[in-house]
Order: sequence, then structure tokens, then C-alpha cells
Amino acid sequence: MTASTANAQRFREFKMPDVGEGLTEAEILKWYVKPGDTVTDGQVVCEVETAKAAVELPIPYDGVVHELNFGEGVTVDVGTVIISVDTDPGAGPATAPAAVEAPQEAAKAEEEAEPQGRQAVLVGYGAAPSSTKRRARKPQPGVPAQPEPVSAALQAELNARTAPAPVAPVAPVANGTSAGSAGRPLAKPPVRKLAKDLGIDLATIVPSGPDGIITREDVHAAAAPAAPAVAPAPVAEAVAPAETGVVSAAARERRVPVKGVRKATAQAMVASAFTAPHVTEFITVDVTRTMKLVQELKQDPDMAGLRVNPLLLVARAFLVALKRHPEANAAWDEARQEIVYKDYVNLGIAAATPRGLIVPNIKDAGVKTLPQLAAELGDLVATAREGKTSPAAMSGGTVTITNVGVFGVDTGTPILNPGESAILAFGAVKLQPWVHKGKVKARQVTTLALSFDHRLIDGELGSKLLADIAAVLERPKRLITWG
Repeated sequence: MTASTANAQRFREFKMPDVGEGLTEAEILKWYVKPGDTVTDGQVVCEVETAKAAVELPIPYDGVVHELNFGEGVTVDVGTVIISVDTDPGAGPATAPAAVEAPQEAAKAEEEAEPQGRQAVLVGYGAAPSSTKRRARKPQPGVPAQPEPVSAALQAELNARTAPAPVAPVAPVANGTSAGSAGRPLAKPPVRKLAKDLGIDLATIVPSGPDGIITREDVHAAAAPAAPAVAPAPVAEAVAPAETGVVSAAARERRVPVKGVRKATAQAMVASAFTAPHVTEFITVDVTRTMKLVQELKQDPDMAGLRVNPLLLVARAFLVALKRHPEANAAWDEARQEIVYKDYVNLGIAAATPRGLIVPNIKDAGVKTLPQLAAELGDLVATAREGKTSPAAMSGGTVTITNVGVFGVDTGTPILNPGESAILAFGAVKLQPWVHKGKVKARQVTTLALSFDHRLIDGELGSKLLADIAAVLERPKRLITWG
């Protein structure tokens, strides 16, 4: 066994896994460990945020943390090494896996390991290799390796240092190439990623690492703001804008990268709005009896310890109406040009969280009892607010409820979740004058809005579905007679 093989077995690398359904990247939210910490197999070492949820990642090794390859707040592609663990810390001083190889062996191994085609990663394939391979040239005897004058000046300006005086051109060597010339800048993948995130062109950086390799410090130095130049005494015109009190719009704006849940929500809403033909219908209904039933259920021993609220009965009413109109619980398969009718209901509940809007769903909600539905609804909301909803909990929904009434809003025109047939908006319940038994009385009234995919649900079916939901809420005894 060679030293490099033994070292590779000692230092185990953990790559960013695909924690969702074909996700390609995740942001590191928080590290729970640091270099030098002891870890055990199955221990959670970090929390990452995908386009769907925040997920904790366990390490599959025992040992001591050797290196964290990325800091918090960095978005990392799936299949990229994020942490390395020394599985045999008692074997001696820890050294980086690459450090045990001689430079000649490392160069040879890199060339032999480079495939002709693209290498498969956890999701998809890596970038195709370039047909041209260039490595840093070794300095010739008697000819000192010096950076090119233009690059040195630019580097000095980016590093907030005074640019040195122009350096005399390097004398050409025997093969006709200057000793300082190079091809593609040499840098490790994490360094290239850092430079890309900071908007730094690697070609403008003078490397300080061995064999002409650009280091993290080089990139950070290049990204440092330039020192303000010594300007002559200000003239009257220079202060004129300040005297007018005019402030540029850019000074009062903030830009935030679109990522995580916000990015996924935006993509899903755009895809839905411009794919499924939406129709929204509205109905205003007297829910006084339903509100009385909510208060009675709160005192029921069978509902003890469970969260009982109007949303629970709205969800039950929706499920009863779908049972009466099962053809409304369907999905459109564009690829196969088929309508998929579903004999189960995965009821989604839109939840506003600090990370953005997510829609976890209750699996097989149509066959659950009222106490079971209340328990799962409570767990779903609590988990969402804690940011612990799993990607699986947000997959496979068939219909959704969005409770806009908690914000005091009467109703809205909700957009369908991709792949679902309908979404019900439940508005605020308010005391309003209402004709009840021939007399105008103050009654508790709400407005419901149902958006549906017109490819799947025509006007008649959509109207019947919404009317039945309202009928159950108006007379909740129908939960028994219709259920």
C-alpha cells in the first residue's frame, strides 16, 4: 500500500448529498462542528437548505474533523466535498491528503486520473474536460520567474496596494516562451468557486502558492476594495450634489440573492401560472354554525390535547366535497397526454415560515378521522414553523388549502401548486349583517375562493365542488350525512 493510498483511507471525504428529488445544490446554513472536533458515525455535523427545506446532515464516519471546505452561507453543488474526517488521528500528525505525494507523483496522478469524457457525480455529470492541458512551467535555471507587468499592476490595484514600477520583460527561454507565461490559471475547485462567487477573474490574479497555484488568500486579496487614491483639494463643483440634498436611488435599495425556498417558490409559481389555465370562483357563506361547532369540539374529551380551529373543519369540508366529486382530484400528464385520476387525497396546507412559503401535505387525508386529521395538521404546522419540514412532506400533494384569513384578508385568487388540480383560499371570518330565517341578523360570514386547473375541471364541476364545501360549512351536520 502506497503512502497516498493509506492517506486516502485515513482522510475520508464527505460530499454534499442529494437530500431531495433531483436537487442540484444546497446552501450551508450552519456548521455544528469545527476542525479538531471528534465526531461519530451518524452525528449531525451541519444544516443545509435546499430549494425545498432545511435538512440536517449526519457524518458517516468516526474520527476527528480535519477540514471544513466551505463556510456558512455558501451554496455548494451536490457531489462536492464539504468536510474531511481523519479516521485515524492516533497515527501521527494530520496532513492534507495531497501533501503526502511528491509534486511529480501528484502531477502524474492528476494526468492519469483525468478521464477522456465526463465523470458522473451524485446528480448529473461533471463538465467535459478541456482538450488542451497546460501546467505551470518550472522556472529555468538563471531566469527568475516573475509575474507579467500588467497582471502585477492590476493585482496590486485590486489588493489596495501601490502598484510597483513596471518590471522589465522577462527574457525568453530556449523554447521561445517567456518564463512567466501560463495557460489556464491553476486553482483548486473550491478556490475557483470562491472566485466565481466574488466575481474575480482568475486570470488577473498573481498566484502565491507552490507551482503557480492560486490560493484562497490570493482571491480574497484580489476582492479587497482598492485604497482611495489621494485626490487634490476638492473644488466647489465636487460638493454641489451634496448641497442639493439629492440621494441616488441605489443608496436606498437593498439587493438580496434569490435562493432556497424563495427561489423554488418563484419557479413553481411561474411554471404553474403559465402552464395550467387557472379559473377562480368565489362564494360567501354563513359559517356561524361551524364556529359554534369549533367551540364544542374544544370541550370534547376525544379532542383533548389537539388543536381545534376553523381550518380543521374547512379541511374536513374540502375532503367531503372531493369524496362527492372524485373526478376533481386529478393531475394532468403533459408528456403522455393523459389525465391521472387519484383515489387518494394528499391535502396540502400552505404555511408561511421565516424561510418563505412552503406547502407540506397530509398523506391520505381523506381516510383519517377528525382527531387524526387534527393531530397531523398540528404537527405539520409546528414542523413548518421550526423549519424542519422534510422534502418528502412537500411532495405528492393533490389539492391545497391556503388560510389567508389569519391575516385579516377576505379572500384571494390563489395560484395552483404544480401538479395539483385545485387550491382553496379560506378568508377571514367576520360579523356581518345576514338574512337568517327571514330576518337580518349579525352572523359570522366568510368568503371562499377556489382556483382550479381548467384542463381538468370545467366550470360545472368546479362550481359544484365549491358549493358543496360551502354547504358543509353552513350546516356542519352534513359532515355526518355526506361523510
